[in-house]
Amino acid sequence: MKIILNLMGCFIIALSSSCGSKNKTEKITKPELTATEIIQKAHKKAGGDFWRRPESLTMKGYGIFYKDGDSIIHEKHNMWRVFESKKKETHKANGKVRIESFKDGKPVFIVSFDGENTYDLNGKQEKSAADKRWASNFGYGVIRHALDKGYRLEKLADDSIIGKPVYQIKVIDKNKGETFFGIDKSDFKIVKVAFDTPRGWHHRIYSKFFSKAPYSWLQSGQVDLYYDNKIANTIIWEDFEVNRKLPDSLFVLN
Repeated sequence: MKIILNLMGCFIIALSSSCGSKNKTEKITKPELTATEIIQKAHKKAGGDFWRRPESLTMKGYGIFYKDGDSIIHEKHNMWRVFESKKKETHKANGKVRIESFKDGKPVFIVSFDGENTYDLNGKQEKSAADKRWASNFGYGVIRHALDKGYRLEKLADDSIIGKPVYQIKVIDKNKGETFFGIDKSDFKIVKVAFDTPRGWHHRIYSKFFSKAPYSWLQSGQVDLYYDNKIANTIIWEDFEVNRKLPDSLFVLN
């Protein structure tokens, strides 16, 4: 009887050791996601190829702008965007874009790029001033091209956004321009973009995501914009349309 009990004890110990080794081995050999795999999952979450290569985007909402300790509400804040299929320089205007913001029914600012020239309420801008303006704003769209030929990816140390763990990925364009993205580790939403600008270090936090039929498109409902870690404005997007035909005249201000 004693011999049998000893044998059973050895069997249990051996079985436990085997299971423990197996679990330990599984934990050790479980591969981490690469930067490419993370971006692929982020693309899929955002809407796949439809999201990666849109023709145009219309967004409507309102804005809250912060200055000298005060917050000012612009009750109408809209953007129209025509995309190019390729992007060479991350922080340089391309395609076409128009952004307008109104308070009490009057335009606070309107800025537009028609593919060649930049306009605001004072008319056509000089190229140097326009380039600085767009360099402080353009950056998010490069993630759509992050897997294109000529781009490089680097996976950085994990971070957290509003208490949630995120992957950090650096996207390097063909001219060595760098843009940093935060990808939610739980569901692969794109929750942060950051890059250097003439206005200072700029980052945006994306939240309150929503979708609408018939689009395969995940839209952030709130964007908080910071320069040198100081909040500049919050944009609330309430509606969007994808691939509507936008006339060239929309992007030319006389």
